[in-house]
Amino acid sequence: MEGKTQFTFIDLFSGIGGFHLAMHQLGGKCVFASEMDENARKTYEHNFKKISPNLFESTSFNSDIRTVTPSRIPDFDVLCAGFPCQPFSQAGYKRGFNDNHNSERGNLFFTIAEILDVKKPKAFFLENVRGIISHDKGKTFNIIRNIIEQELNYSFYYKVVKASDYGLPQLRPRAFMIGFRDEGFLKGFNFPAKKPLKYNMSEVWGGDCTREIGFTLRVGGRGSKIDDRRNWDAYMVDGEIRQLSPKEGKKMQGFPDNFEFPVSKTQAIKQLGNSVAVDAVREVASHMIKYMNNLSSNKELMKKTNNKGEWTELLVFIRLLVEQELKLSDSNLEPNDIVFNIEKVTNNNLEYEFILLNQSKIISKNQRTREEKEIVITDLLNKETLENLLNAIKDGSGAFEIADFQLIQNELGISIVKGGNSYQKADILLDISTKEFKKPNEGFGIKSYLGSKPTLLNASGNTNFIFRIDNFDSSRIDEINEISTRTKIRDRINLIQNLGGEFKFIGAERENMEYNLKLVDSLMPQIVGHILQAFYKERISSISKIVDFIHENEVLDKEINYSAKDSLKLKIQKLLVDILLGFFAGTKWDGTYESNGTIVMKNTGEMVGFHVIDIKSLRNYLYDNIKLDTPSTTRHRFGKLYIEKDGKLYFKLNLQLRF
Repeated sequence: MEGKTQFTFIDLFSGIGGFHLAMHQLGGKCVFASEMDENARKTYEHNFKKISPNLFESTSFNSDIRTVTPSRIPDFDVLCAGFPCQPFSQAGYKRGFNDNHNSERGNLFFTIAEILDVKKPKAFFLENVRGIISHDKGKTFNIIRNIIEQELNYSFYYKVVKASDYGLPQLRPRAFMIGFRDEGFLKGFNFPAKKPLKYNMSEVWGGDCTREIGFTLRVGGRGSKIDDRRNWDAYMVDGEIRQLSPKEGKKMQGFPDNFEFPVSKTQAIKQLGNSVAVDAVREVASHMIKYMNNLSSNKELMKKTNNKGEWTELLVFIRLLVEQELKLSDSNLEPNDIVFNIEKVTNNNLEYEFILLNQSKIISKNQRTREEKEIVITDLLNKETLENLLNAIKDGSGAFEIADFQLIQNELGISIVKGGNSYQKADILLDISTKEFKKPNEGFGIKSYLGSKPTLLNASGNTNFIFRIDNFDSSRIDEINEISTRTKIRDRINLIQNLGGEFKFIGAERENMEYNLKLVDSLMPQIVGHILQAFYKERISSISKIVDFIHENEVLDKEINYSAKDSLKLKIQKLLVDILLGFFAGTKWDGTYESNGTIVMKNTGEMVGFHVIDIKSLRNYLYDNIKLDTPSTTRHRFGKLYIEKDGKLYFKLNLQLRF
């Protein structure tokens, strides 16, 4: 289908572009692609430069998906990914997520999960070998499914599909995985019915072939004898043995005759073996796109389920409408003498702003039309109602409904506070005043203790930090990575060092985090490297105690002539405040604060705040209360030795900060 774009997609682990070709034929526009193999990149660009010039005129054709900051990927509708299959295939070593012998190819599914989490596209289409379903007795597949369904809130459909199911004369059984965001009770996607062969192997060869459907194209093992069980590229045609060439491989995979390979014949066959069957992808994707569009047209306008954090944001919002003041806190979360009077409540996502007249009345003003409506807030909310809402949030789990909130939300015209943009520090905007000053539209974040303790910095690929391991025998990589004790990261680090390995800090895995840390302080990346080693090796979690440890052991003195503990403490305090009010790990920061304060909902239901007007209390609160936490090593791709393309060994540690 040429002409008007019907949807947008990204093409991860793109190979030579089988997904791209299928999606383009359905009216899709590719806005981002990623492929590590240099020869495959040549073939991809050679064939798609004309139909998708935007990929090659910008930075949208990536060479290492691990370096991508998901927030910088253009918005898109569908994520397509034929992620590396060797870790799960019968032909490989079947190391699965533990395959760290070739640039971490075993755990790259988690880069897909991170992109889904940040970009929240309408749908995804994943492809892998059928062995992924049974790998490690089904544990690998269950991890993938649980992350997609439970953590990312996508539906999950899968089926083992053969290329021959949709017209191509090749076996090629592959696991196709399809999912849709926020599908809810509307679930009902079905894979399309099978289709007859478009042509058989005799037509592929242009002669009488003894097989109607061909073998699965593979990578490696080429040239086995025709009667060898490993044979996949030798055929009997017109009574003679013939070996598969790129010409026949293209037809078996569904590539058009004018698809060209600007590489050697050996590379072309390898690339075809790594690709997807175009017709099978196109047929399934056509049903996926129709189903996706139908879902989009039937979405409910008002979101009725939220998690504890989202419900708390709504509770804080309406509590401010009722109480019309915010008490500032000392470093122990106890109210101090500063009280902000609140005159208006809104945020950047809401259609309405709320002007507070007195303890019983507010004005709801449409920010677009400027129409006003007077609301008697005491008719909607009282002490008992607020207490019931608080208890409902405390008792809830996962994503849940609170029926009492519906009337309030409908009357006020709000269903969200933060909204779809997770990259904002100001959850709420307040007009605040005291006797000394008055500030309009002052941004505040919201932190809640009603559920698990809130995070200051969430774990992701953006918070991974890389260490090169020198003077270590790479043949012992599996020995290290197979350590599975409760303190496995510490034990792996200790064994590496006991065997002579030396940890050399390289920096943040992604450039935005490195940039942001250096904006805080030029030495901050190295300081964070030592903080991580103190946490994972020495098992010190409190940030203040880690600073004590670094100072007492003169860790930084040896490397960067840095001995003043008080100066280090101030640098760490600045880092914590900058993370709270200023930067996200995944976006480049300009050094300014979007938010000038934070509202804390204590587990008692009491609400207090911090503001830069009393920066000392905020610094001390963060310094005394922030701890490092260990997120999932599998989910966030750290804590194991891996071999990079340069042949050297590396090890990653992840920075997650929690209150």
